[in-house]
Amino acid sequence: MQVNLDKIYAFETSTELVWTFFQDIPAVAVCMPGAIITEKVDESNYKGTVKVKIGPATANFKGDIEVKEMDAEKKQVRMVGKGGDVKGTSNATMDLTAHLRDTEDGCELVGYAEVSVTGKMASMGGRMMNQIADQILNQFGDNLKIQVAALGEGEGARAAKEKATEQAAKQSEGINVFSFIWQLLVNLVRKLFGGKSS
Repeated sequence: MQVNLDKIYAFETSTELVWTFFQDIPAVAVCMPGAIITEKVDESNYKGTVKVKIGPATANFKGDIEVKEMDAEKKQVRMVGKGGDVKGTSNATMDLTAHLRDTEDGCELVGYAEVSVTGKMASMGGRMMNQIADQILNQFGDNLKIQVAALGEGEGARAAKEKATEQAAKQSEGINVFSFIWQLLVNLVRKLFGGKSS
């Protein structure tokens, strides 16, 4: 099963600051819920883990990340990640391309990802997987903004650093899939009843 995702994240800061952060692959990985870089093999290859919680059950994924492109002139990066859970019941690959572009208020990170999943995780179905992946990427974007803000100066940067520390501490908890499903249900109810006139 394959899921294609397009995302745009807006930053109220300079392109250069965001690009500086994006070159730190382990730091970027921490922005992804449940993900941790465990080993830097060389400048382009890393090993990592992702913990996924589904109710009382926990699945641990191990995989490799390869940085295929890091173009400073275009402010573009391409990464390919491959991995599977330690029990061998599910496998996933992701091909991600992202670039930065200037805006009037700062910059935007424009990303496109192709995610392929096989095994038990594929049984969730394309529609549900797409929605869960969208929720995870939304959280990734929020975490990314906190980490970039923490690089700045002033009171806002100090507050962001505190949030960044809290965020890093939560990485060991893993991705709680039920929480994302619950949020999807909440959003659905809001759409059903929010648009009705009283």
